[in-house]
This record gives sequence, C-alpha cells and structure tokens, in this order.
Amino acid sequence: MLAAENLTVKRGQQVVLQGVSLALQPGEVLGVLGPNGAGKSTLLGALNGELPLASGSVSLDGRALEQWQGTARARRLAVLPQSSSLNFAFSVESVVGFGRLPHDSGRQRDAEIIAEAMAAADASHLAGRSYLALSGGERQRVHLARVLAQLWPGGAEQVLLLDEPTSALDPLHQHTTLQAVREFAGRGAAVLVILHDLNLAARYCDRLLLLHDGRPHLFGTPDEVLRAEPLRQVFGLDVLVQRHPERGHPLIVAR
Repeated sequence: MLAAENLTVKRGQQVVLQGVSLALQPGEVLGVLGPNGAGKSTLLGALNGELPLASGSVSLDGRALEQWQGTARARRLAVLPQSSSLNFAFSVESVVGFGRLPHDSGRQRDAEIIAEAMAAADASHLAGRSYLALSGGERQRVHLARVLAQLWPGGAEQVLLLDEPTSALDPLHQHTTLQAVREFAGRGAAVLVILHDLNLAARYCDRLLLLHDGRPHLFGTPDEVLRAEPLRQVFGLDVLVQRHPERGHPLIVAR
C-alpha cells in the first residue's frame, strides 16, 4: 500500500512540507485537514510523485514510487487534482472513459465500467452531454467518475487520492460524492481525501491528519483530532464539539 516516510518538500529554499509520515490502509478513508497554505495539496503532490522530495520517501507496496511506471502504476494509483479542466467538447462518457486507458479490458467491458462509475459518482444523468456544457459541480462529478473508472471495481491493492472533491458541489452532492468515496473504500481501496469541511471529515473519514504550517499537528481518529483546542490552534476558530445525535461522530459548531 502507499506509504510516506518523513516527507520534506521545498519551493526554492522555503520548506513547505516537513516531517510527514503516513501509511494508507486498505478499506480506509484518510482525511487531510488544515487551513489554506497548510501543505495539503503539496502533500498530495508528493504522494503521487508530481512534486520532488527534498528528503523522505514514498513507496507503493514496498517499492519506491518512481519504480512504478506507465500502466502498472496507473492501474494501482489514481489522482483527482483540485482543478481538472478540458477545453475540448468531449462527451461525458469519453471523459470518464479516459480512466480506462491503462486497461485492456475491451470496449464492451469498458462501456459497462464507465456506466457503473458514472452511477457511483451520481453522474449518470449527464450521459450524452458535452463536457463543456456542464457546470463546475457537474464537471467535478464527471472527473470523480473518471478516476473511479480508472481503478474500477476497486480492491485492496489500489489507492485513490482526492484533492477537495467537494469544493464546487452543493450540500447534497457533497454527501453523495463522499458516500461514493466511502463505498469505494468499502471495496478494499485505500483513499486519501483533502477536505475543508470539518463535519464532512468527521462523518466520512476513518482517520484524520491535521496539518499546520506544513507540519503534522495531529494524526488520529476523528474523536482524537476534532477537539476544540487543536482546532483553535490550527484554524484560529473557537468551536463547540458535540456528538451527532444519530451517528455519534463529532459535530463541530462555530461559536
């Protein structure tokens, strides 16, 4: 599975991420929290090999990530960046189908997987439309379907990295998106998701990494991380932490 050991990332001479170690687990959703500039997207770039490391290492199944190449890597690791844009009038199915490029499963099976991934991302009703005619939130759901299709049907050897997949979504689709992510983890995949909404993180994540100024501040379960004092220290926000009346997870209320 994907593991990072003592990661340090620099931009020029400035250290923007330091001292991060983690190991993603099959079937788990790991949420990454922190204010703007805390190093969340930098961490994701380091984990997927996009950003060079000043020190530390990233490995997939015990092999250095850079040793994984081409289709072998793409079949194991999928990334949804914060911003995904296309400037051509591809159909929605074609965009989702880009996720099948690393595979040789045949046109009929690919079509079935595209339909299943679109259903999981609540994007089936967008079939037949031009990508350029979609709203920002609709495009976000299409790209979620694309990365799901890339790893479909999911399993214990696969890793999904998501950078703010709910940022352009209305409240309903924030929940349907994270429910899809949760269900994909339930198939055995390891998922890391960057979030801003503390209550969404409390509901859908198994563990949380709270970053502050490019360093780990807390790492643990939602009960261990989502407490009033660390949230005040990191976000500068005074909150009440209560229990969700039905689900029992932390419920964060700003004072």
